[in-house]
Amino acid sequence: MKEVFNFLTKIGDLKGRDRRGWLLHNIEKPETTAEHTFHLALLVWILGRRKDKVDLDKMIKMALVHDLCEVYAKDLTPYDPLLSEDSENNRKILEKWPEFTPEMKRKKEEDKRQMESEGLEKLIADLPQNLKEEIKELWLEYEGMVTSESRFVKQADKMVNFLQGMDYWRKEGKIRHDLWLRWIKEIIDEPILLDFLKEVEDEWIIKEIKE
Repeated sequence: MKEVFNFLTKIGDLKGRDRRGWLLHNIEKPETTAEHTFHLALLVWILGRRKDKVDLDKMIKMALVHDLCEVYAKDLTPYDPLLSEDSENNRKILEKWPEFTPEMKRKKEEDKRQMESEGLEKLIADLPQNLKEEIKELWLEYEGMVTSESRFVKQADKMVNFLQGMDYWRKEGKIRHDLWLRWIKEIIDEPILLDFLKEVEDEWIIKEIKE
């Protein structure tokens, strides 16, 4: 029980960990990693029920563990290799979607995977073996995106991030909604999530622009 107590205490830190991407956009009172996880788990549960032949319980667990590594690992953003200490330069970088050479992209992904894997291993090291193995297997499946469940949760993660970004755009105007809309349409192909995306676009983006 002590190991479980220590684990739950450590992951509690994520309730106060502001998501770095929103900090870079100068969002006031940005969501935390725990809030993002909560939002994703609910989205996966509610929309995942519409998807046939998947293990819904597994998908919800996958959503819950997908960012646990950030207790120790840095919360990276797609822009990181391009950022510097110059805030004005960073502002300009955020005005367009980052582009990398294949080599830069490969190294970025490898470095991120290594750092997050080490963070997760450190976090779960002292847990009971069966729980440790389940969390690690769920995280590896999510990262690998080779199953229907992992592909859905991975895309749902992007979708809930897009949803939050559009909410900030509506309230604070600090997000390039056109850039984000183009990005999300390039990476989402799950029919259920495409239906949800259309709803977001109709109810928030189109209405907001008309007003």
